[in-house]
Amino acid sequence: MLHARKTLLSTAALVLVPLILAGQEKIDLAAINRIKTEAFENSKVMDHMFFLTDVNGPRLAGSPGFKGAGDWAVSRLKEYGLVNVKEEKWGPFGRGWALKHYEGHLIEPQYASLIGVPLAWTEGTNGTVTGEPVMVSIQAEKDFEKYKGKLKGKIVLTQPLKEIAFQTNALGRRYSDAELSSESVAPEPGARGGFGGRPNPAFGNQPIPADPEARRKMMEERRNFTDKVSQFYKEEGALVILSYGFTGDGGTVFTGGNGPYDPKKPTAMAAVALTPEHYNRIVRLLDHKIPVKLEFNIKSEFLTENLDSFNVIGEIPGNGKKDEIVMIGAHLDSWHGGTGATDNAAGSAVMMEVMRILKSMDVKLDRTVRIGLWGAEEEGLLGSKAYVKEHFGDPATMKLTGEHSKLAGYFNYDNGTGKVRGVYLQGNDMVRPIFEAWIKPFQDLGVSTVSIRNTGGTDHLSYDAVGLPGFQFIQDPMEYSTRTHHSNMDVYDRIQAGDLMQASAVIASFVYNTATRAEMLPRKALPKPRPKREDRGGPMPTAE
Repeated sequence: MLHARKTLLSTAALVLVPLILAGQEKIDLAAINRIKTEAFENSKVMDHMFFLTDVNGPRLAGSPGFKGAGDWAVSRLKEYGLVNVKEEKWGPFGRGWALKHYEGHLIEPQYASLIGVPLAWTEGTNGTVTGEPVMVSIQAEKDFEKYKGKLKGKIVLTQPLKEIAFQTNALGRRYSDAELSSESVAPEPGARGGFGGRPNPAFGNQPIPADPEARRKMMEERRNFTDKVSQFYKEEGALVILSYGFTGDGGTVFTGGNGPYDPKKPTAMAAVALTPEHYNRIVRLLDHKIPVKLEFNIKSEFLTENLDSFNVIGEIPGNGKKDEIVMIGAHLDSWHGGTGATDNAAGSAVMMEVMRILKSMDVKLDRTVRIGLWGAEEEGLLGSKAYVKEHFGDPATMKLTGEHSKLAGYFNYDNGTGKVRGVYLQGNDMVRPIFEAWIKPFQDLGVSTVSIRNTGGTDHLSYDAVGLPGFQFIQDPMEYSTRTHHSNMDVYDRIQAGDLMQASAVIASFVYNTATRAEMLPRKALPKPRPKREDRGGPMPTAE
């Protein structure tokens, strides 16, 4: 009996912890319990995943798959009882692209089928083409001259043989306690977080500059040169460009785009990323002076009837403060090698599940909760940038709309299938005690870390750019960088259902707390205006 009493006292103390933290930050544990019950016992998140991937994947921006996914999401959100559900147009984006057929074969010296993925926004081959492969290295303007008149009817290999190391570590992993503890420590003053300063194959293995303007300039120069090289091969009469992507092996092909979606720019010639093992066989044969013959048949389609894109929007209306908004979001688009499961059907499925959970609870939310499923994130956060500019403010001028003062907070999910382990504050120290209180009921589900660090690469940055409180969650890395991110293995089967159920519960509770909190979340000071930049109208480098 004494032991039982101690247990009860300990449990009571734990329940009181969230109330003590953050200056008596109020936590409705009964509501959190209902959220968990709905998320774990009545989950629809994997049903969302099925329709976003197996049925409508891949969802390349501007493709039929993207439109199909948007139409389905609108129908499902209406079914759940959301209002003002629509595909909100923005644009122009550019021409769409769809892959219709791919065949790749090694014909001589022995037959083999070639595992590969044609790059987005590249042409087809106009039927079956057969040719000899040649190794080409164009790294600077001076290199063009040596290949003039030598590429007609050839299949161009653009990378050297790739050394494939024996894998001694698991491809998938979760964060350790030590790693999460390290993530919670603020970076040294002046140090850059994220990926700054690390060599990146997309930029010729040059270190990525920490300065945003220098980084943008490097990216633009690299993309313009890539376009020029592709057009040179096309003008010289080459048949297909071959590469092996930047990472991956064992049949996994990491790929993206190699042509502009801007309809004013010429289309890029047929290009394919092969799995490295198949690419390497061709290179070794050439090195040994063995005659090689390759065959490809690629059909792709450029779509130019509608150059606009859209974001999927829907709402649960608030009550006493319905003009104030809590937003959640994830990008709906994907690359095209797989079906876009971890990047980012997982995020879209979770955020749709969050809306379903909150609506099914039939609770009175003070603030309106709005979902945004963004288009063309992979091409540079274009959908969320367009939405923020239209509704909240222009980062180029920092001219703000009336809605800017009404956004309580924005939450984003876009780092694969991994469960939520915490949240990045994006430099917003004022929110720390609030979020520390909010994660307490989820500590036994692995949520432990509040990090002051900034994290990049996804749509919360569009909000942060105009001084709005936008946040991305810390997620277990799983196989994201090693197997699924922008690869042909980004498919339904790589999703961990329990992780998405956990994420749905955590994020639904954050949204509930934000929507019912007496005050909106505190904000950082407004940033300075950033010069307007014209978008290139072509895909981002694929190793980002």
